[in-house]
Amino acid sequence: MDWSFIIKNVPIYIEATILTLTLAALGIILSIVIGVICSNIIYFKVRVLGVLAKGYIEVSRNTPLLIQLFFLYYGLTKLGVKITGFTCGVIGLSFLGGSYMAESFRGGLEAVPKSQIESGISLGLSKFQVFRYIIIPQAFSIAIPSIGANCLFLLKETSIVGAIAIADLMFVAKDLIGMYYKTKEALFMLVIAYLIILLPMSILITWIERRSRNAEYGL
Repeated sequence: MDWSFIIKNVPIYIEATILTLTLAALGIILSIVIGVICSNIIYFKVRVLGVLAKGYIEVSRNTPLLIQLFFLYYGLTKLGVKITGFTCGVIGLSFLGGSYMAESFRGGLEAVPKSQIESGISLGLSKFQVFRYIIIPQAFSIAIPSIGANCLFLLKETSIVGAIAIADLMFVAKDLIGMYYKTKEALFMLVIAYLIILLPMSILITWIERRSRNAEYGL
């Protein structure tokens, strides 16, 4: 193991880590927004929009992220639409993540017992109040494990965006291997970088999940 090579290239990996985190953060935030909108459309059975939302979910979940990125980066160029690699990465992650988040939120919404909704209505609460104070808190608590898994999934999927010339962690690792043939060193730094990103997030998600589970029982 060439430790001098590793130390020399640490700044490059730091820059790539920041870019990867930025991509992941934007992708996760936008996918949550998309997921909330689509899940509510499906839950409330909005006719035309519901069909569109279900169609989007099926297309998104059944096509690889790499194909989606290639379409955005290369396909749209043929149509005269030019988008930067970073923007394509954010759109691709959001498009893919939004469908998974939608299913997570939808599962949470549909898991709320009907008896509790009926109880809220019988107490004189409006439909909005029932949704705000009864459905949303329980649905969110139920969906947290799935949402957390989706966040980790999207973080790991950022390794795909290097295919469209974004200098993320995977792109930097492959670039260093190609230039210097330092395979062990480049992959070692890649693994460490992803562990630094993923482990704290995994611990945070586990903590949030445990807190939300305890809150259900008033602990």
